[in-house]
Amino acid sequence: MRIGFEIQADFRDDQGKGASRRLRRRGKIPAIVYGGKLAPRQIILDHQNLLTIIDNEKLYTSIVRIKVGDEAQEVVIKDVQMHPAKNAIMHIDLLRVLPDEKIRIYLPIRVTGAAASPGVKTQGAVVSTRIADVEVVCLPKDLPEYLEIDASAMQLNETKFLSDIPLPEGVVIPQLQQGRNVAVVSLHEPRTAEPEPTEVAAAAEGAVAAATPAAPAEAAAKEGGAKK
Repeated sequence: MRIGFEIQADFRDDQGKGASRRLRRRGKIPAIVYGGKLAPRQIILDHQNLLTIIDNEKLYTSIVRIKVGDEAQEVVIKDVQMHPAKNAIMHIDLLRVLPDEKIRIYLPIRVTGAAASPGVKTQGAVVSTRIADVEVVCLPKDLPEYLEIDASAMQLNETKFLSDIPLPEGVVIPQLQQGRNVAVVSLHEPRTAEPEPTEVAAAAEGAVAAATPAAPAEAAAKEGGAKK
């Protein structure tokens, strides 16, 4: 099982909003560990330690080991509640990871080789990445750090889909099992901006616009002359 992070914690016995506020004033974060057919367990994490890793995207795609004294429990991050106005963590939800139970987790998709592809180098294509991550299901021991799709042979107007991602053994993408084979990356022609009108074209448009409202007046003048 690939352990990406190890975090020290303490068990928490006091409950309620007041207790949580007191913890935060002491620089601590209330958290809960649940799942794995065991009862939920309240724990306490250090706020400053978490702030140093909370923006690391690997934290959300790795198995984290929580240590309380001599006890250890592997988990994945399920939810992080941030303060709406401050750079402060309010609460963290952690899901237990057991060796024999499959987990569902979102992994980033890395597109490689696009800049060297024929579509980009010789055909002037622009690369569009359609999705940045996807949910996978696997046992903890099979969890990769990321998924990768090779775009080095792509041509202009070509698209690669979820089904084109080579999956490690034991890893499945639920979307594919549900028949949703969405686009991951495509190469297309660059969009051309609408050209600015030239001075001659602008003058011609102005002349047409000026002539249009005068037409009824000219017709009236001609009718008056005919009556005389």
